[in-house]
Amino acid sequence: MVKKLIFLTVFLATVFISCSDHSLTSKNLNIQIVNCDLDSIRKRGKLIAVTDFNSTDYFIYKGDPMGFNYELLKSFSDYLGIDLEIVIENRHKDAFEMLRSGEADLLAFNLTENSSRKKNVLLTVPIGETRQVLVQRKPGNWRSLTPDILDKKLIRNHLDLARKTIYVQAGTNNAEQLIALEKEIGDSINVIEVPFESEKLIKNIASGEIDYTICNENLAEVNATFYSNIDVNTPVSVPQNITWGLRNTNSDALATAFNNWITKFKNTGSYALLYAKYFHNPWSISIVKSDFYAPNTGRVSQYDDMIKRFSIRINWDWRLLASLICQESHFEQNVESYSGAFGLMQVMPETGKNFGIDITSSPENNLKAGVSYINWLHSIFDPRIPDVTERIRFILAAYNAGPGHILDAMKLAQKNGMDPLKWEGNVALWLIKKSEPQYYNDTVVKNGYFKGVESVTFVSQILARFEHYKNIIPKEKNLPF
Repeated sequence: MVKKLIFLTVFLATVFISCSDHSLTSKNLNIQIVNCDLDSIRKRGKLIAVTDFNSTDYFIYKGDPMGFNYELLKSFSDYLGIDLEIVIENRHKDAFEMLRSGEADLLAFNLTENSSRKKNVLLTVPIGETRQVLVQRKPGNWRSLTPDILDKKLIRNHLDLARKTIYVQAGTNNAEQLIALEKEIGDSINVIEVPFESEKLIKNIASGEIDYTICNENLAEVNATFYSNIDVNTPVSVPQNITWGLRNTNSDALATAFNNWITKFKNTGSYALLYAKYFHNPWSISIVKSDFYAPNTGRVSQYDDMIKRFSIRINWDWRLLASLICQESHFEQNVESYSGAFGLMQVMPETGKNFGIDITSSPENNLKAGVSYINWLHSIFDPRIPDVTERIRFILAAYNAGPGHILDAMKLAQKNGMDPLKWEGNVALWLIKKSEPQYYNDTVVKNGYFKGVESVTFVSQILARFEHYKNIIPKEKNLPF
């Protein structure tokens, strides 16, 4: 008989929200489920997907979001022509609840098909294939053993699983697979479900804390490159399709769009390269062991400590400042633009001189000049933009375009009946229109022509990366925000 010890967070209440207004979350207890299909998602302007983070699906490396699931989601959202918002949740039960309640549109987990899952979620067509394997630790002297002797010391026969204790991630179908094996071998297997993702369990096997787990082979093989003392060569299932999940109500159009897209995409060279990048890449071990593999270290660059210090001067979350720096220089200190902007924060030499700083003398001085410039932008926009979140958008745009062009766009927005204090769909629209003669020649415009699309993209990319950082990198303690 299978013994299950399940340690999961229990939801205290079930909340239904509207997909057409994602800001209405669990604070609104009286909202009922409404249509969350493709039309309302397009109207919202973004696809909300929940996924887990690990070394293959979604992670941050050297400041950039990466991962097989992440890149698939990004390609699909680009295909739809909308933005992507990723919510991370490694606990499968909670992720399924987010999907069911409308907090997410798509569940980008590596799900295998089973009858109970099909009752609760609308599964997509397969995005790939895998099988489940046993993860076990090699004996201490494994390096001195021949392959045939090593095999004899490891579990290769399912009958040898009898009476073994195997830890699995709660909410997955790994326990069901072991129940099926239990019936096959005619003996009991002690299965313990725990609220830890498979990658954490594999790490615990390598360190000797536990002896066995099972998980998808593609994830196990990647982790075997990190931990040389684990074995992943014993299959415990036949090959299985991997799918993603949608709500089983009000998702028909989204399901059709995704299924059509992934079916075609899987037959392209781009898909083959993407799969090889994450599942057959010999450099994976160097990524995970890097100081800048954020899930392990919480770091994105060698300048993180400095960025944290300087972020206090402008009262910014350090991860936002890091995202800005990644956008400007990708943390390369000596990079210089065609216009002469230099360093981590791509500061113009004249700007540095205005603050009495030589921007080329050191990374610290470059940061000091960039932060001084941001403080100056705050002095311009703080009195004008009362909403803190909106103000950040305006300041980021001004960092790229200069404050004059942003002030012009605010005036154009107001003159044309739009909100001069809101960025998206309002001032951002008029900044783009400043490249058209009828608008840059308007009497309210003081700074002339400007190609605003680059600045609008600049803002959206920094804020999108900031959200990725918030997903994976813990907020720094003892900072004033």
